[in-house]
Amino acid sequence: MPLAAKRVFLITIAGGLFCGALAGALLALTRDLPQIRSLETFRPSAITRVYAADDTLLAELYAEKRDPIPLPDIPSALKQALITTEDRNYYRHHGVDLKAIARAIVRDVLAGEFVEGASTITQQLAKTLFLTPRKSLTRKLKEAVLAIQIERRYTKDEILALYLNQVYFGSGAYGVAMASKTFFGKPPSQLTLAECALIAGMPKAPSRYSPLTNPSLAVKRRNIVLLQMHRRGLITDAAHEAARSQPITVAPPPNGRRAPYFVDYILPLLEAELGESNLYRGGLRIYTTLSQKLQSAAESAVKRGTDALAGRMAAGGHSSPSPQGALVALDLQSGGILAMVGGCDYRKSAFNRAVAALRQPGSAFKPLIYAQALAQGYTQSSLVLDAPAVFPGGSGARDWQPENFSRTYLGEIPLRTALARSKNIPAVRLLQSLGIERVVGFCRKAGIDTPLRPDLSLALGTSETRLMDLTAAYGMFAAGGRHTAPWGVMEVRDASGTVIWRARPRRKLIMSAENAAVMTDMLHAVVREGTGRAAGSLGRPVGGKTGTTDQYKDALFVGFSPFIAAGVWVGLDRHAAMGPGETGARAALPIWIDFMETALDGRPYESFAVPENTCRVLIDPVTGGRLPENASEGVRALFLQGTEPPF
Repeated sequence: MPLAAKRVFLITIAGGLFCGALAGALLALTRDLPQIRSLETFRPSAITRVYAADDTLLAELYAEKRDPIPLPDIPSALKQALITTEDRNYYRHHGVDLKAIARAIVRDVLAGEFVEGASTITQQLAKTLFLTPRKSLTRKLKEAVLAIQIERRYTKDEILALYLNQVYFGSGAYGVAMASKTFFGKPPSQLTLAECALIAGMPKAPSRYSPLTNPSLAVKRRNIVLLQMHRRGLITDAAHEAARSQPITVAPPPNGRRAPYFVDYILPLLEAELGESNLYRGGLRIYTTLSQKLQSAAESAVKRGTDALAGRMAAGGHSSPSPQGALVALDLQSGGILAMVGGCDYRKSAFNRAVAALRQPGSAFKPLIYAQALAQGYTQSSLVLDAPAVFPGGSGARDWQPENFSRTYLGEIPLRTALARSKNIPAVRLLQSLGIERVVGFCRKAGIDTPLRPDLSLALGTSETRLMDLTAAYGMFAAGGRHTAPWGVMEVRDASGTVIWRARPRRKLIMSAENAAVMTDMLHAVVREGTGRAAGSLGRPVGGKTGTTDQYKDALFVGFSPFIAAGVWVGLDRHAAMGPGETGARAALPIWIDFMETALDGRPYESFAVPENTCRVLIDPVTGGRLPENASEGVRALFLQGTEPPF
């Protein structure tokens, strides 16, 4: 048999087989396929967006980068370009284009393999939603039957909208909205004709025609689409020429998430409460407690502070790795997280030092001991001995002889002065007097859940804590004795705007409002009279405490104003020394002040709350004794009424 006749015979046989199989498959049209009924409730996977308290977009979460939009929001030029390219008879067929199928069969047989598809837009949608991409005659038959069923149930516009929101355009972008944003950084409504043509030409081979990876091929494919539109009379000569000559200008790569450490922190909660599928596919809107203004200030302050420290280390001959820093800020009224910085550069290290790092707090731990002392009847003027001492069983059941950082001793001094000047020996004596178990119990109630060493070295902050836990404990003092577990998500809304989850902050009263006010006053004294004097430059009522560990491995400052608590840690990840003199006052406090300048900016002057059954009296900071109101020296300290020192 001649070759030409043989080809005609094969084409006839193949066409007959296909038509016969198609006719048999059409019998299935008497009843709907289960997949088609599922389209009644089908919703494309959509982007979940995370917002700061001021509606600043912090992050987008998705399994597939998709942002479904209604058909009217898609420009007509993009719809026309897509139909012209993918299915020019779209509005004239009923799901299957028989002429296109016949043409494709001829070309496939002549080539001896599948070289041309002929799938309509409806068939492509059916394949994308319900079938595997593997090419086979069986799959093509299923695709045709599904397409016809889809066309029986839905209008052309409904099908087109599903397709445009479902099809893959490459670079992780599903649907035209994400393709527009990914490639051109704008919504579809703002696309030019040339950009519409480029996007419409991509579904055939998304990776091959991506303007991000193959701009020259993307231009060639775009121009083919424009030519087809022109030949069909959809665009004028002038529009065709102008679009062909337009260069491709792709959007710059995104900078990534804002507040990335914070977003990472809230994700486990969201996954647990909402479910992973709903979180990454549900198109939710998540509103958080974060203040973008304070977050930016925190990031800048940490960078400036650690850069300055790195400069000092380099000048001192230290070749250690670059220092790290962390900052967390909490709203005192709600307990909500206002800012969170877990490191100097998230791209280099995603480890969140604000919430996950366990570091020794040094003297920043002392206020917890003093707070328990107040609960046991001590006052600001109670005397404690500041003198060299040897304590039994300090660590490892051996005798222990701690020293003051200054190596100087003042004899008997008031608790207020001992804390303000961060004296070590008085803190150890106080812990010994109160009992370690009692202090540990108080710390647990205040949210410190890390292991605490059951020996006297606890007084010097040798047990590791988390910065956020310590900051929340300090916030308790300025919040009237109420401890609120830090939280970051206010509410979650579904795609329709309905609230599906709302925060329930966990608050509990840990100490009396009176003792909390006294503790706040003592920490205010640290700023006015002690190691935190530099914070006085803020010109506002603030309190806090420095912390420095052995060999300058950790530097901290944790403090508060009447409305916000903030903690700062600086150190090296490998627990190495930062260099002589890098104390909490030098390495951490400047960062805290830098941040608080922004936090306080624009707010009215506020004083710390003072309960009615307290009083302020003038005392001698050396002896703790009361001074007459007209005395030229002394400090004014807060007491519960009836506990103030007598004249």
